[in-house]
Amino acid sequence: MNSNGKKSNNENQIEGRNPVLEVFRSGRTVDKLLIAKGSREGSILEIIQKAKEQGVVIQEVDRRRLDELSMTRGAHQGVIAFVTPYSYVTVEDIINRAAEKDEPPFVVVLDEITDPHNLGSIIRTAESCGAHGIIIPKRRSAGLTPAVIKASAGAVEFMPIAKVTNIANTLEDLKKYGLWVAGAHMDGDLYTSKDLTGPIALVIGSEGKGLGRLVKAKCDFLVRIPQKGKISSLNASVAAGVLMYEIVRQRDRGK
Repeated sequence: MNSNGKKSNNENQIEGRNPVLEVFRSGRTVDKLLIAKGSREGSILEIIQKAKEQGVVIQEVDRRRLDELSMTRGAHQGVIAFVTPYSYVTVEDIINRAAEKDEPPFVVVLDEITDPHNLGSIIRTAESCGAHGIIIPKRRSAGLTPAVIKASAGAVEFMPIAKVTNIANTLEDLKKYGLWVAGAHMDGDLYTSKDLTGPIALVIGSEGKGLGRLVKAKCDFLVRIPQKGKISSLNASVAAGVLMYEIVRQRDRGK
């Protein structure tokens, strides 16, 4: 619970104009839409139109009421949608998605990413890079909270996400599907020196500890991003973005 007594893990509440628009575009069921009184400009008009087209209940409320309901500290931009719960997928679903696209699997595995903005940013970048899915642990990880969904700019609606009990065991399962497992770690080889064009699972460690010992041991190889400054490590979402786009660069170059 947060300081206002509200559940902080409500995955049924979407806040912000772009995230709500992406919900409508994704086809996910919207149960109810709250709009701040007097909001009739820009993208709000498009949201209202889509809600009417889909027969969604629209309620105009005082902005203070939205502030009370908001789980993103008031960053709702005058709109909150209540939707059906996000449907997590299985690891097999992610592998099948790659097969359907006739592409080598590209999976992002997150080892205890707890910061919602980092998770949201990684989801957004993974969707942009064409990753086939993301795997997160059931415990000690941020879930798909309103803050994560907003930080993803709606990308969560198009990115399959699997929740697993044990990341180390899941990496073994991915190897059985033929994926190579690359872990982001400062002890690794320069990230541009490794062949990342084949079936691959990219593992990103937590913001503070990095890769867990067991997870690190399950990686086939480790890759590092060179550091030129005095700060010892990059933000997890920035590091993930650099490595994901290296996979994209290598794959595009091979075409």
